[in-house]
Amino acid sequence: MSAADKVKPAASPASEDPSAIAGNISYHAQYSPHFSPLAFGPEQAFYATAESVRDHLLQRWNDTYLHFHKMDPKQTYYLSMEYLQGRALTNAVGNLGITGAYADAVKKFGYELEAVAGQERDAALGNGGLGRLASCFLDSMATLNLPSWGYGLRYRYGLFKQRIAKEGQEEIAEDWLDKFSPWEIVRHDVVYPIRFFGHVEISPDGRRKWAGGEVLNALAYDVPIPGYKTKNAISLRLWDAKATAADFNLFQFNDGQYESAAQLHSRAQQICAVLYPGDATEEGKLLRLKQQYFLCSASLQDIIFRFKERKPDRASGKWSEFPSKVAVQMNDTHPTLAIPELMRLLMDEEGLGWDEAWDVTNKTVAYTNHTVLPEALEKWSQAVMRKLLPRHMEIIEEIDKRFREMVISTRKDMEGKIESMRVLDNNPEKPVVRMANLCVVAAHTVNGVAELHSNILKEELFADYLSIWPKKFQNKTNGITPRRWLRFCNPELSEIVTKWLKTDQWTSNLDLLTGLRKFADDEKLHAEWAAAKLASKKRLAKHVLDVTGITIDPNSLFDIQIKRIHEYKRQLMNILGAVYRYKKLKEMSAEERQKVTPRTVMVGGKAFATYTNAKRIVKLVNDVGAVVNNDADVNKYLKVVFIPNYNVSVAEVLIPGSELSQHISTAGMEASGTSNMKFSLNGCVIIGTLDGANVEIREEVGQDNFFLFGTKADQIAGLRKERENGLFKPDPRFEEAKQFIRSGAFGTYDYTPLLDSLEGNTGFGRGDYFLVGYDFPSYIETQARVDEAYKDKKKWIKMSILNTAGSGKFSSDRTIDQYAKEIWSISACPVP
Repeated sequence: MSAADKVKPAASPASEDPSAIAGNISYHAQYSPHFSPLAFGPEQAFYATAESVRDHLLQRWNDTYLHFHKMDPKQTYYLSMEYLQGRALTNAVGNLGITGAYADAVKKFGYELEAVAGQERDAALGNGGLGRLASCFLDSMATLNLPSWGYGLRYRYGLFKQRIAKEGQEEIAEDWLDKFSPWEIVRHDVVYPIRFFGHVEISPDGRRKWAGGEVLNALAYDVPIPGYKTKNAISLRLWDAKATAADFNLFQFNDGQYESAAQLHSRAQQICAVLYPGDATEEGKLLRLKQQYFLCSASLQDIIFRFKERKPDRASGKWSEFPSKVAVQMNDTHPTLAIPELMRLLMDEEGLGWDEAWDVTNKTVAYTNHTVLPEALEKWSQAVMRKLLPRHMEIIEEIDKRFREMVISTRKDMEGKIESMRVLDNNPEKPVVRMANLCVVAAHTVNGVAELHSNILKEELFADYLSIWPKKFQNKTNGITPRRWLRFCNPELSEIVTKWLKTDQWTSNLDLLTGLRKFADDEKLHAEWAAAKLASKKRLAKHVLDVTGITIDPNSLFDIQIKRIHEYKRQLMNILGAVYRYKKLKEMSAEERQKVTPRTVMVGGKAFATYTNAKRIVKLVNDVGAVVNNDADVNKYLKVVFIPNYNVSVAEVLIPGSELSQHISTAGMEASGTSNMKFSLNGCVIIGTLDGANVEIREEVGQDNFFLFGTKADQIAGLRKERENGLFKPDPRFEEAKQFIRSGAFGTYDYTPLLDSLEGNTGFGRGDYFLVGYDFPSYIETQARVDEAYKDKKKWIKMSILNTAGSGKFSSDRTIDQYAKEIWSISACPVP
């Protein structure tokens, strides 16, 4: 008889007693079965446990939405193409305060909760910081009891699963839905039609209507988001695309035309197949635009339906009330089509005139800008837009026309600037719609995500709009949830923080961490802190061994850079630094090496499938590691490891185990960064440039507890100009590192195109646009300071403690509280 057979199945959905929970888990294994009846291995235990936890969530979920329905508060709807949720089980039982009870319950089946939770696959709904931020924000919205929803797409295969082979990065489809997700609830009654292509019909009274084309359905899947120590649980609503039985041509199928018979079903599957499909072809561009419109249209139809549903008399024309009940936040430019779609729904479906519809739209929609990179400030071909969304193109043209007229009539001094400010760029060679401009023109508020970034938006990117609308622009420095990013992922350190602060209230009031400052020199705290760090480092070393086969020494300095692989994030500078370090180690005598600070350099992140140089960087890190790690002369002093398939669960192991983290982007290019906040919160010291939120982290933790190097944002344009004019003199150490790679020291792969990008004075793919060469000397010298500081263990642990103590500002609870008060005008609505 197995342990599972000894636990009697009994449904007890909301119990917090371990025996009753065990009975409920057993009940789900038997009566909500997904596997054959004799199986109850770790995987089956996970699904049954997750469904038992979901019972708790459903109760809170239903109570929360009944309460919102009854109170009818203003609600926020957060539109994002990405959500990087991570595993939900540990987070859910932690937020619900039932971790201990569930740990005891699963023991009755012979399992540890950690092992059961480890069976969960990360939901593949995002790529990087944008998606993880959205997930932190939802956690904070629920914790602060704010009436809010997240809206996204239910990607079948996500971005991709990264495998490292001999040739470098390989992309394979993510398998998170191969079985099923126990957290989502399909809402078969929440379905909206989504039209593509077609034409615009004009009725005799001049009203316009979009007709024809192809129509698919958006079906809602809801994922519960529990607040921390509160009764509220909000929803992440994910849309899936479906065709109907009527769209299946039985005659064609029976005639052997199988693919033609199911054409619309096939097109529906494509929409939510992958995140960011390649867009080098027109088909790829159409699919990306389809995805963005699908998200916006389904979400806005849902928002309007629920606005009317709460008070039926609203359907008869109380549209002026809409902005006092609805706030729509566009997370970056991907959901920009929410603007013309809301206009279309209000005018064509609800009968409003242009001025009234525009007033409602402007008061409802707000825009967060996450980047100054030109490729991320989306520009869509007017021809593609007109083909796929003919009615929206008409509306966008009208917005552009009225904006031009407004500027001409009110600001004669700005007539010369109109062409660059317009929504439409009518360059005859490549006419495009500028999505960021559309957001700025239509939204009531535009915000950046760190002080430096918001200033760049106001002074450079959107400076002309600022002179028209000085009150439109705000800053909202990003934050992270302290629950997932310290309390749950780093239990040893988290217990020490609670012990020394004599309270666990810091978990929802992160400013309390400043209380650690007065103990920063306490030897007892130092000893406990060091022990907690070592435990996390050992856990990380085990992970590295499991996934790469490489043994790393927990007594070496753990130096980590994990983020999307992009040239502006300068992983290339990191690996050039490691190459230079390796070359110097090789040149030393055995006695000299013994004085060196041993270091393990870890890099992780995904390079976008079509981003050739980013993929070359991944290959280089692996090639350098293969040589360094097998070199008996130096591998006691240096290891270089690429961590494959970086995701939230991997970050939850790497971040607690890190001691130095690299946030070394070209100044002025990283809007904020949030992994920098996670590292700092976990007592990791940052080496970084004055970029994004690094600026504010350094202010909060203290200049002595941050390793600063590199050029400042306001110098970048001038340095690029100098480079174009042939005035850059490369440092000999920079040349030495590049030459060592060119020599073939790391294998036969041809790194010439990658190294060429760092050379020359200008030109596409040359000229070192991201200024690796300018910052390399400063980087190498600062890394030498790191080595010296690490030798003084007392000093290093104090720096570590002061990083945690200075992280209070970077809670997403603070960020979301500011959004709620200063952009959305919504208030807490706690379930009584």
